[in-house]
Amino acid sequence: MATVIDRVELTEGLWRHRHSALRLAVKASRDCLHHAECPAYDVDLLVNAGIYRDRNLGEPALAAMIQQDIGANPEAPHAGAHGTFSFDVVNGSCGVLTALQVVDGFLRSHAIDRALVVASDADPGHGLSERFPFAPAGGALLCSWTGDNRGFGRIHWANLPQARETFNATVGMIDRRNVLRFDVSETADEALADAAARAAEHCLSASSMTVDDVDAIVAAPAHAPYRTALAARLNVEPERITVSGDTRLHTVSLVAALSDALRVVRPGAQLLLVAAGAGVSAGASLYQV
Repeated sequence: MATVIDRVELTEGLWRHRHSALRLAVKASRDCLHHAECPAYDVDLLVNAGIYRDRNLGEPALAAMIQQDIGANPEAPHAGAHGTFSFDVVNGSCGVLTALQVVDGFLRSHAIDRALVVASDADPGHGLSERFPFAPAGGALLCSWTGDNRGFGRIHWANLPQARETFNATVGMIDRRNVLRFDVSETADEALADAAARAAEHCLSASSMTVDDVDAIVAAPAHAPYRTALAARLNVEPERITVSGDTRLHTVSLVAALSDALRVVRPGAQLLLVAAGAGVSAGASLYQV
């Protein structure tokens, strides 16, 4: 018995949506629910894992706006009626994996039946960012509970607090405006690979498995140096690690890589999902298709 993904959806930031994380998240959510033939009012929980949003908005939670726009029981719940609980989680490129861990807890307790994990990032535009490094995109995962052997195992985390901070995003005043700025260290990918390998090893060891027992490794972020460094630490060929084809994706990166992997693996395949991000921290989980 475990949490399973019923549908994976991605949307690109075309000209109408490239400066709106909200629009990207809403489109990905609507497409995901439509293709899964799931009405929005059946979603019990909506978790948003995106970070970079319209006009550097901090409040309210973007999840509440997504819930409103897709029509997932936006009104105040009435006694005895169905409602939708929504909130944000913020954990960078590990955010989707963090959201899946939260969703798994709710599904495992049978407090909910269906959950939607959403992620999106976009340049806030209007001069509100300085050299924004990420591609505009949105992604959504519709999740439910199964009584068979498919789905997610326990998510294992590893932290490297002694490692130098690899990535910083700060908002500060420039010309009387709050401007988003970034700082990335030259050793970022090596540090991320160290944390990711440690999380993956913990995950495999806890399941009495080795990396040779998994059919595919699905990883985020999609940086080529990170993929190469992670492959070296896991003693596998880089080609065994599936990453997003777009190296500029951020919180959506794991969704994109998972979408690619699910298109080619057979039913019953065992996937190892690994995500690493600033902190330095990483998480890993096994997922049986």
